[in-house]
Amino acid sequence: MCEALHKNPKAADRRHVTEHVKDDDADVIVVGAGPSGATTAYYLAQAGLNVLLLEKARFPRDKVCGDGLTPRATKTLIGMGVDTGPSSGWLRNKGLRVIGAGMRLELPWPELDSYPGYGLVRTRASLDETLARRAQAAGAKLLEGVTVTGPVLDDAGRIVGVTADTHESERARGDSQTYRARVIVAADGNSSRLSVAMGLHKRDDRPLGVAVRTYYTSPRHDDDYLESWLDLWDGDRLLPGYGWIFGMGDGTSNVGLGLLNTSEAFGNTDYRALLKRWLRSMPEEWGYTEENRTEPVRGAALPMGFNRTPHYYRGLLLAGDAAGMVNPFNGEGIAYAMESGEILARTIAEALARPTREQAERVLHGYPRALADSYGGYYALGRVFVQLIGRPQLMHFATRHGMARPALMRFALKLLANLTDPRGGDAADRLINGMTRLAPNPR
Repeated sequence: MCEALHKNPKAADRRHVTEHVKDDDADVIVVGAGPSGATTAYYLAQAGLNVLLLEKARFPRDKVCGDGLTPRATKTLIGMGVDTGPSSGWLRNKGLRVIGAGMRLELPWPELDSYPGYGLVRTRASLDETLARRAQAAGAKLLEGVTVTGPVLDDAGRIVGVTADTHESERARGDSQTYRARVIVAADGNSSRLSVAMGLHKRDDRPLGVAVRTYYTSPRHDDDYLESWLDLWDGDRLLPGYGWIFGMGDGTSNVGLGLLNTSEAFGNTDYRALLKRWLRSMPEEWGYTEENRTEPVRGAALPMGFNRTPHYYRGLLLAGDAAGMVNPFNGEGIAYAMESGEILARTIAEALARPTREQAERVLHGYPRALADSYGGYYALGRVFVQLIGRPQLMHFATRHGMARPALMRFALKLLANLTDPRGGDAADRLINGMTRLAPNPR
């Protein structure tokens, strides 16, 4: 059991509030309508369950993100019936352009049976609303502008509902709504206040990243490759982290950089200033200058490699960023948020079909095992990887030697993007899958 887990939730979780019990009680309450929450709600509704999806903001709303989707994420969208065609506003990309050590290499997405051969770009404001509306169309009840303030516990300390504010006046009076359900899902992002209120905190032994990004008007807006910069330079000084440039197809580029907590510079770096210094090296005609910036520079944390566990605790299940589901290799979170939402919905549907509470509990306790089976070995490899690339000189050494070997870089693309065929495939697929199976898989 993780040392960050406190078995007794804070007394504040049972604070005195004026409760108005609503008729919105459901089989399942999902807190947070981002990719993980919306996907969970979608598949639960498809299974015929009564689902209440609570979102503190109102759509459309923005989230800090690179806006680039790999074929892994694309597959999850197709599975939800989302039209990913260009006529629906999606910009397709062919692969990843890697820049580093003075070299440039274009790596097409691998041809696989398990995943489509293209990725996508879409703003989070549009993507998240699309997924939330899909959940609504499937039958989930979406309530926007509802801020969950804490759990409702039974006498055994099991979560059986949530308290929530819907108006500023309610917060000022200390009033609160109460929503109750048989199962509660925390899909409320990296900070996951509901998880914290239940005593589930982030693990210090798991990686964490920080990313900053903004948008610039640029002639590169319709680039058909995602672009990753493996080393960042300020004159002759190697900067920590990695950068990206993703064309949005709307006249702008999403430009950002990330830094891992395995770097000595983590926590004492002005990330916005770092972004500006990196962009000074860009060709002027690309347009990444202050006068062309269309949005503020914003930052967010990237919770990686299961950095909050256990994923099931006293009636509460975690999904997406709340569960630390970001890929340590490449910072991708959307694919794993949606995949974990589908795994979670399948688990809940099976649990709630059982005739007794004891039988349902056994099924729910299987959710962490299902996540570990899906990602545990791969994330274990990723935790080793982030320890290595947290050192800029070592990262530059690997970049310099890897970029001159296209076959090695194609292997790296498959590994970093987690794009392999699970059965069969080529030699690279078999090697990566074998490494994943053999990696230690602590929960």
